[in-house]
Amino acid sequence: MSATGTLTTPLGGPSLPQERRLVTSIPGPRSRALLERKAAAVAAGVGHTAPIEAVAAGGGVVVDADGNSLIDLGSGIAVTTIGNAHPKIVEAVQAQVAQFTHTCFMISPYESYVAVAEALNRITPGEFAKKSALFNSGAEAVENAVKIARKFTGKQAVVAFDHGYHGRTNLTMALTAKAMPYKSGFGPFASEIYRAPLSYPFRDGLSGADAAARAIAVMEKQIGVDGLAAVVIEPIQGEGGFIVPADGFLNALVDWCRANGVVFIADEIQTGFARTGAMFASEVFGIVPDLITTAKGIAGGLPLAAVTGRAEIMDASHAGGLGGTYGGNPVACAAALVAIEAFEEEGLAQRATGIGDILTRRLTALKAADPRIGDVRGRGAMIAAEFVDPATGAPDAALTSAVAKSCIADGVIVLTCGTYGNVIRFLPPLSIPDDLLEEGLDVVAAALAAH
Repeated sequence: MSATGTLTTPLGGPSLPQERRLVTSIPGPRSRALLERKAAAVAAGVGHTAPIEAVAAGGGVVVDADGNSLIDLGSGIAVTTIGNAHPKIVEAVQAQVAQFTHTCFMISPYESYVAVAEALNRITPGEFAKKSALFNSGAEAVENAVKIARKFTGKQAVVAFDHGYHGRTNLTMALTAKAMPYKSGFGPFASEIYRAPLSYPFRDGLSGADAAARAIAVMEKQIGVDGLAAVVIEPIQGEGGFIVPADGFLNALVDWCRANGVVFIADEIQTGFARTGAMFASEVFGIVPDLITTAKGIAGGLPLAAVTGRAEIMDASHAGGLGGTYGGNPVACAAALVAIEAFEEEGLAQRATGIGDILTRRLTALKAADPRIGDVRGRGAMIAAEFVDPATGAPDAALTSAVAKSCIADGVIVLTCGTYGNVIRFLPPLSIPDDLLEEGLDVVAAALAAH
């Protein structure tokens, strides 16, 4: 990798040809057969984006059972950030499986859990004593962060923000803003959850200071400080549309929380681990959370999540109040230690910045030529394009869906998001070669021109 963050050969992963290759239509016959089995055996509520049977992945491609090789611009929703099947991850996982697969850390502790906690305490923002607890999923991490904040403050109310996404458990559904597909029909939800307006520069035009004043007014007047335990926010929205708040918005919220004894929780499940060009997006905005939740890219594709934060807050829970049978599984911990080492030693934050430069350049050029792209935004290798009706600025979910489906049919995996369903988000693995990323964006441009 060069000093500018460019990459011509893939980092890690199996030795797969780094090419877009279509030998059948998508889906091919073997993929169709699996999808038929899925329809018969798997609950209908478990959907899928790309209609393929994945059999291999690495670098910047996913290969299906029919021999098609698709360019991966989604990373399993920001999970395989260091690259799929990174060889050091494979080696570490194989070694741990040969020793033991599980004891339950709450029964018989093991060193790798402690080592992951130590690493997270070291690399997360803040020069103060920290502690961590490990879980399985991002939703679990958020739910436990709320538990910890409530226990520490002795208060109950929690504020989340417009367009926020925090998970699919009962409590995290309550925190999540979007009804379909995440909440519709699944209530009632957890109580004492409130919502405040987010800074959304493309839609509200407010400065960070003005947007923060608006949110703070809602919290003070409609909720009340005396009962407020925590504020939970993604520094850059994920499912909500990759919304980047205006400068100063997050800083003002942090200052207000500190002044009022409210725990500030940064949900960095999608933004964490070099994705935004810094190890954590909080660093991009110059904020220091009290608690930070992480998952997704933490363990190179294995299920692991964490809450990390101020030691005095993390220690508020009584013994046995935090945990879970699989939380901090030793195999996932072995993978996480390797992944964290890769983030620190392989220049991956710089690589994310290089990817972001390519994505921003290409998408900004498309926006200049096509007014249906209303906004291009993001940081690092977390960039999005918002599609609108050029006459009114109204969200255009139909165009977004059509472009995404065309891309997949032509061998490029892209993901949609946004409260209005009108955003395509780009989350390529940091192992993708530059030429493959450029080709993927060529396919996106052709799909947009065709609709």
